[in-house]
Amino acid sequence: MSAKNDGPVETGAQSSKSEQTRALILETAMRLFRERGYEKTTMRAIATEAGVSVGNAYYYFAGKEHLIQGFYDQLAAEHRVAVREVLERETDLEARLAGVLKVWLDIALPYHEFAVHFFKNAADPDSPLSPFSPESEHAREEAIRVHREVLAGAKTKVAPELRDVLPELMWLSQMGLVLYWIFDRTEGRERSYRLAERGARLTARGVSLARFRVLRPLVLEVHELFTDFLPGMTRVLPDPGGKGRRGQ
Repeated sequence: MSAKNDGPVETGAQSSKSEQTRALILETAMRLFRERGYEKTTMRAIATEAGVSVGNAYYYFAGKEHLIQGFYDQLAAEHRVAVREVLERETDLEARLAGVLKVWLDIALPYHEFAVHFFKNAADPDSPLSPFSPESEHAREEAIRVHREVLAGAKTKVAPELRDVLPELMWLSQMGLVLYWIFDRTEGRERSYRLAERGARLTARGVSLARFRVLRPLVLEVHELFTDFLPGMTRVLPDPGGKGRRGQ
């Protein structure tokens, strides 16, 4: 696929300056969202605070929703880099998963109060800001990819037919942790860290048990439940009963 060319090709210096401007607008937006709230922050206010024209702000981000998507992508990218140490050090599934979840909590900590106020927008199933929305697909896939690495590098044996199912279920478990974290008012979000550890232990035990053939249909049925009833979960998997793929 050829790249779209709407104008002159940027030089390295121009590209670097463009990336800096984009990052500045995103950083400014996140600060204002935290200080004033998402609803009360306008694109004009963001542009003014960032020292750019309104047109320039819209050049990089078509609207506030796109700024949030930029934030999602930034958070996912930071998380992917930050978990490298854990994934390179640990081979135990529980330790790998607990480490990945706690690293996410570390990275997200500065945005906790913003998340509390922003939650009503992200919780709307019709909002592009929902983590299950098509607009959030890139950040969602990045997060699921991390869980694939968690599973792939663990010494725990996983049945081949479950390898494509479990990372998505692990991500859904992470979403449960995120929801708890939003409402967690303990100092340093201490209870969220404890939940991450205990959730990782339960998940690791579940994965170990799932290697027994008698329990595999149950795991597939749980995943099918999520894909059928959660908005945005559209991955199609083989029917556990061998009747083909759903929707065909």
